[in-house]
Amino acid sequence: MNATDRTPADLLRSALADDPARPLVTFYDDATGERVELSVATFANWVAKTANLLQDELSAEPGDRVALLLPAHWQTAVWLLACSSVGAVAAPGGDPGKADLVVAGPDALERARGCSGERVALSLRPLGGRFPQPPEGFLDYAVEVPGQGDHFAAYAPPAPDGAALAVAGAELTGAAVVERARADAAALGLAPGSRLLSARGYDDWEGLSHGLLAPLAAGGSVVLCRHLDAGALASRRESERVTHTSLPA
Repeated sequence: MNATDRTPADLLRSALADDPARPLVTFYDDATGERVELSVATFANWVAKTANLLQDELSAEPGDRVALLLPAHWQTAVWLLACSSVGAVAAPGGDPGKADLVVAGPDALERARGCSGERVALSLRPLGGRFPQPPEGFLDYAVEVPGQGDHFAAYAPPAPDGAALAVAGAELTGAAVVERARADAAALGLAPGSRLLSARGYDDWEGLSHGLLAPLAAGGSVVLCRHLDAGALASRRESERVTHTSLPA
């Protein structure tokens, strides 16, 4: 964590400079048995590729609104930081009709058609797999992202006072996201090396903060669980060396 970080993308850059090999996001989907662990370096590479896709292929610019119709998932976390890297406003669960472009999972494709701009579909299959049949009217993220560059440079670097996140009716600047994430990290008692297990969704601030931003701000990591099997919770806390837990109310 660096005191000069002013945007979520800054937090990731500091984490990469500090210890690129440490785990950052460990993802479980107990409905499919999937487990994915991403180091800081691997996560940052996905973010760079996705930011290049946003900027160069989808023509996203600072201030553009990106509706993210996605569950709490490691690829959603990637898109959140990619939007921050470009300066676009990430809008989890946002109205596609008011967005410049939309990113949707398989359960939200029909809703996503309300966006008149570019549409990107994520299969959310294990290992980031492709759709067996690409959805009509959408780019398949798994097809488009591998060929993107491994390093990203914004044409117009995001300003800390620019809008960065729209969630649950509130719009936050990049600096406000960082400030709130740091405050949450302190309130939760997170420190460098902390491992926070979160089973919250990404449709409100608490879910986004506990499921990515607060651990990132603290120099820790997140164990992100979708479709959590309550019976596996105790063993997962032990096997993943979890220090903090955040469950839905």
